[in-house]
Amino acid sequence: MTRMFVDAWDPSYGSSFEGGDGDGPASPSSAQVDTDVEVPAAEWAPIDKSVSARVPDVVFLVDGVRRNDAGLWTAEEDGTSYPGLAASFAAGVVRCDLGRGAAELVGHAVRRGLFTASPSAGDVQAGSVCYEVHRVSGTGEMSKLPAAVQPSLTALEIDISAVARDGSDDLLVVDGPLRNRRQLPRTIGYVKTQQKQYLPAALTQVVTALRPGQRTPVFHLGTVWGGWSWYLRLPGASGAPWSGIVRVECSPDLTPDQAIELAEVSGATLPRFASAAYKDPRAPQNLVPIAGLERRLRGLLGDSRVLHRALTFAAARARA
Repeated sequence: MTRMFVDAWDPSYGSSFEGGDGDGPASPSSAQVDTDVEVPAAEWAPIDKSVSARVPDVVFLVDGVRRNDAGLWTAEEDGTSYPGLAASFAAGVVRCDLGRGAAELVGHAVRRGLFTASPSAGDVQAGSVCYEVHRVSGTGEMSKLPAAVQPSLTALEIDISAVARDGSDDLLVVDGPLRNRRQLPRTIGYVKTQQKQYLPAALTQVVTALRPGQRTPVFHLGTVWGGWSWYLRLPGASGAPWSGIVRVECSPDLTPDQAIELAEVSGATLPRFASAAYKDPRAPQNLVPIAGLERRLRGLLGDSRVLHRALTFAAARARA
């Protein structure tokens, strides 16, 4: 009899994995993978939470949100035209004191930007809000402009993280891949949606065999933004092969022993933040502090309808 599982995620968010047949990530990665880092590939097996893992007193979780407020077009003096995107983005940090069982927002910032390849465009004052111009390379196709916001958002997350941290015995969890944030100390990237198949079939079976709280051995990804990585299953999963599976990564600048230590720390720390399906449509991967932070940051972005109207008036005044 065919077994069926219901993904805990709300389908409006896509799927917790981006596969083609429901069995996990369907797109194989071209990255070179070294699976003999922690144990030889032939000895791979689920690893239980280490009883000796150093659990930090404080965990910082950083995330950012962005929103497209309006699409614009310029009319250049030479008759050409360039698309533009007015966007709002915000980043914040939640500080979780594990000893006290308390969480608080310790830093946040909101920015607005006009992203365009137009050589003549300048800052746009829309009522009390200023959209600072960000020049993009090339022709700036409209479909590619949303992606141009991400580097500015990442830079804002880095700035916020550096200001918020207050000690050497902490852990910083970045929602998403590390990419150019890998220089941050004691930091792990938290990837909750699995889009690429990094491991061969025999080792993928170890991933899907994980029980809640277990992780795979550490492996190394040889990509541009590569580094040390491992899979972890969070509690509260539905039982489907990839339900509750997250991929965690840390800086390639660390030694293998340092990466393994962070893997043990993540296994002892992240499961306690897992969300519940009746509270979060992306449970259990969308960590509780991250979900709260996202709601707060989206509120700080302001009313999109008011901003769209202000941008429309600003554009009209510029043409007058």
